Amino acid sequence: MTARRGFARRTVALAVTASVAALTLAACGDNSDSKGSGGTKTGGHNAADVSFSKEMIQHHRQAVEMAGLAADRASSAQVKSLATKIKGAQDPEIKTMSGWLTSWGEKVPQDMTGMGHDMSSSASGMMTEADMGKLEKASGTMFDSMFLNMMVEHHEGAVTMAKTEKADGSYRPATELAADVITAQSAEITQMNKMLGKG
Repeated sequence: MTARRGFARRTVALAVTASVAALTLAACGDNSDSKGSGGTKTGGHNAADVSFSKEMIQHHRQAVEMAGLAADRASSAQVKSLATKIKGAQDPEIKTMSGWLTSWGEKVPQDMTGMGHDMSSSASGMMTEADMGKLEKASGTMFDSMFLNMMVEHHEGAVTMAKTEKADGSYRPATELAADVITAQSAEITQMNKMLGKG
């Protein structure tokens, strides 16, 4: 019995030693991965968080630019109110995401709004330079219709980007902001479609 007990104790001891060694190796692996292959994971964020922040900053900037046109072009008080709401929500988010990028050692995208730069390919739902030109020239009910249709498309793009961030991002504040974007902009899409008579 004594021999069997001794054998059992040695077996347990070996199992514990193996477990500790495995945990130590895993910990080492985590440390090296935190630097990332190619530096994609550092400080609790990953490449998806960086891409989301950079693209959403540009996306928000264009929405704010579009919203700014409503003040002296829109005929509908509802459109003007919605534009003010969009600008009020997205300006602070631009500052927040810019702060994240700076803290991660990443460059904040250059502000290209109003510079004739076609940003349509940089993020989903972005308006082309031609689209923005048409919106700037419109006024009254024509502006209202164009603004709402364009902003629905713009918001749909933002929701798609936010869903990708929720699925792939690792930085909690970024995934939480993405969740807020999905909630707020989905509600605004419903509101705008009703204003267009589609809801």
